[in-house]
Amino acid sequence: MTAMPDKTQRGHGGSESGRAIDSASLAAGAMMMLSGPLSILMGVSGIAQDSLLVSSSQYAYRFDLTAWGVIHLVVGVALVVAGLGVLMNKSWGRGAGAATAGISLITQFMFVPYYPVWAISVMTLDLLILFALTRYHIETGGRR
Repeated sequence: MTAMPDKTQRGHGGSESGRAIDSASLAAGAMMMLSGPLSILMGVSGIAQDSLLVSSSQYAYRFDLTAWGVIHLVVGVALVVAGLGVLMNKSWGRGAGAATAGISLITQFMFVPYYPVWAISVMTLDLLILFALTRYHIETGGRR
């Protein structure tokens, strides 16, 4: 018997819901749904001026803890929204996710003197998100 050719068009104006999400995008979306709430929690802690955070006086990018809280809160909400876009396989999800993870990576790097263990662990998570979203995948013959 001969195999019937697949009549669906891939990548040319097809329905977004018709495509299956690949495993790297699924992992990136899940990591964004972890990194976002972690940033939101850090933002709330900064806004409340919790004793968890230590302000460093020798740092070139020294902001008030409330300012850091607002920055982390905004970035965290953006990560959650972009993560939902990636998980729902929206066309804007991967680009928005990569951009938001890059911004989160930069803000966490600047936040290292305030809470190093937290910042470095979230930076690692952001790097994994960037790797998963920006990898290049080549399909050959319709198979992965």
